[in-house]
Amino acid sequence: QLQLVESGGGLVQAGDSLRLSCTTSGRAFTLYHMGWFRQTPEKGREFVAGVNRAGDTSNYADSAKGRFTISRVNAKNTLYLEMNSLKPEDTAVYYCAANLGIFSPAIPTNASDYSAWGQGTQVTVSS
Repeated sequence: QLQLVESGGGLVQAGDSLRLSCTTSGRAFTLYHMGWFRQTPEKGREFVAGVNRAGDTSNYADSAKGRFTISRVNAKNTLYLEMNSLKPEDTAVYYCAANLGIFSPAIPTNASDYSAWGQGTQVTVSS
């Protein structure tokens, strides 16, 4: 099983940027498609962005398009989420997640398709 640990969250002002990291261990990182999700009490857990095993294909929620960039460095077993132009509505706990991608090239957007999760990192954006 892949272990995941997020870092990089914090308290920022609207318009600021943050970069989240997700370091992994335990199994071959390159076997997994990776995703970022976020969770609030009001909206529950929602998909933010995903990247395929090779790191050359990604997809985004509409709320993240144009502001967030997902990337991975397979040599470092690490996933990133660069977040720019942050808004108060981006406030949430952010989770990285892994989907064993050896059966399909598609990047899942449903949380139920991800089998491994980190503990989450809090991002708070003040207005």
